[in-house]
Amino acid sequence: METMGLNKEFWKDKRVFITGHTGFKGGWLSLWLQRLGSVTYGYSLKPENKENLFEIANVKDQMISKIGNINNFLDLSSEIKKFEPNIVFHMAAQPLVRRSYSNPLETFNTNIIGTANVLESVRLLAHKVSVVNITTDKCYENREQALGFTEDQPMGGYDPYSSSKGCSELLSSSFRRSFFNIDNYDEHQKTLATARAGNVIGGGDWSSDRLMTDILYALNNKKILKLRNPTSTRPWQHVLEPVYGYLMLAQLMYDEGPEFGEAWNFGPNPRSNLSVKEIVNKMNQFLSENKIKWEIDRSKNSHEAKLLMLNITKAKKRLGWKPKLSIEDSLKLVLDWNDAYSKNKKMKDFTLEQIEFYENLLSH
Repeated sequence: METMGLNKEFWKDKRVFITGHTGFKGGWLSLWLQRLGSVTYGYSLKPENKENLFEIANVKDQMISKIGNINNFLDLSSEIKKFEPNIVFHMAAQPLVRRSYSNPLETFNTNIIGTANVLESVRLLAHKVSVVNITTDKCYENREQALGFTEDQPMGGYDPYSSSKGCSELLSSSFRRSFFNIDNYDEHQKTLATARAGNVIGGGDWSSDRLMTDILYALNNKKILKLRNPTSTRPWQHVLEPVYGYLMLAQLMYDEGPEFGEAWNFGPNPRSNLSVKEIVNKMNQFLSENKIKWEIDRSKNSHEAKLLMLNITKAKKRLGWKPKLSIEDSLKLVLDWNDAYSKNKKMKDFTLEQIEFYENLLSH
């Protein structure tokens, strides 16, 4: 299947509800939808970090933005009902593995019950809606296999975060079969897909326990970088790659119906499956001076998987989606964003310029 690309006319004036719009990935999605001319409503907690994309790039300027908690079903369902969305992107989550060890109940409540609240809110609507539930590559039962995970492999999760996302996938599957069944589509008019991306990087991510956050902090402050697991391999990708997949998936579901209402992997090309220390070394290749120095963090760390990769054959063949950026391209975009921020440039404009750059790649 040939890459369809974004149908800009499709997104113009579409009513799009996003949970988690104050987060890193939600901010990039919100800005892209604004660029496409969608009517966008964001529902999320306040940003946790003092520095955050939501405020630095003025994400809320051209959208409806409400600070709310997806665990509050009555408020969430009321807002969704009033807004009458065509598309729902569910991105709100407790997204950190290490935090899930110290706050397991928060993690399970937000990532499982919060997801149920979103899907139940959609179920109660009386019009056509397509939903993309964004989960993670960590939802799989990770036996640290050398081949990437395919969408039909079992859900699992050693740590509370990964487990909660596996549960979110199972919950979505139950809603899809029980309430949004393809055989009754003409009655309910709901489509639901789940999307599993890799380790996403990009400008504007200050979340704790993230490699790129730690790298840029070390670079900007001339500190020695501490790595917990330098040999751990992850599927690194720029944020725009999976976000493009989410947009394409929602567009296809809304236009062509429930046959796309399934689970999908949106990971990088195999060449981007690199170890943590290989990412640091590649970053250093872009730096003529003040190269990043690192050492192993010897403090006691919770369990984290050593090997994690995604198979993206299904998305390539059936959606026509494929990664456009090499790992070098992705790292360069991150460094360019960091450099622009350090020079006090207008970061909304700069972020939109990077989105435009990526859109141009899609046409080639």
